[in-house]
Amino acid sequence: MKRRGGLGWVFVAPALALTGVFFLWPLVLVGWISAHNWPLIGRVRWVGWRNYLAAFDDELFLSALRFTLAYTAIITPVLFVIAFGLALLANVDRRGAALFRTVWFLPTSIGISTASVLWVWMLNGDVGVFTAILNRLGLVSGPVPYLDSVPGAFVAASSMVVWKTVGFTMVLLLVGLRAIPAELHEAARIDGAGGWQAFRYVTMPLMRRSVKLALLLSVTGSLLVFDPFYVITRGGPQNGTMSLVYWVYNSAFVSFRVGYAAALALLVLALVLAVNLAQMVLLRDGDDA
Repeated sequence: MKRRGGLGWVFVAPALALTGVFFLWPLVLVGWISAHNWPLIGRVRWVGWRNYLAAFDDELFLSALRFTLAYTAIITPVLFVIAFGLALLANVDRRGAALFRTVWFLPTSIGISTASVLWVWMLNGDVGVFTAILNRLGLVSGPVPYLDSVPGAFVAASSMVVWKTVGFTMVLLLVGLRAIPAELHEAARIDGAGGWQAFRYVTMPLMRRSVKLALLLSVTGSLLVFDPFYVITRGGPQNGTMSLVYWVYNSAFVSFRVGYAAALALLVLALVLAVNLAQMVLLRDGDDA
């Protein structure tokens, strides 16, 4: 028995080493930096908890927090509903179903920064595809300033995120749908259940774990959003689309307040852990107890 335990540690050791080198040690280092006034160039001074306290007096940080929470609350249900609808449409064994799934999944293979740059070109008020389509349909005449208002910039960046990630969420949900035995739906129909009743009492309960995973990944990605608002909107107009991670980046590499940025990063980590823990508790089922 001891030999088996020792052999297990041998197999686990590489993963533990990688976790220690690339996560635990950097986390400790970030914690140490966050307790200092750490300019990129200059004298480092110990400040204790002052960086953390300063965050709650920082209006831009609080604005970024409000924006990120609002973005997460809006984009998560929109993304989930669209992805679930696509998964239901893709969950058929008909001609063209494989092509349908492939077309919707293809944007996932594009890097998020690359997709953001592509969206910048498509949103260009003078030569962009979207403006050309709207002009052709007669809905507008001339350039369209998509990014000149906070709602417009929000919709523009969010639409890219949905286009880029909906295929991945669709596949996660499709895997859950495919795992449901067909006999259960047949038994429900024999018992007189309609389409909605079968979906509510058969499909959704058996999809619980897939739904949980999709929501966890979606919420985590939304709280940590950076590239779309950095590349497409630059946090504007007037810092109206400044996300939390974008403000951490600004504090570290624009303002050169590395210690303050480290404190903000740990606050963001705490927020993500708290939200994910709350989700796991709310979505817990009997098998998780």
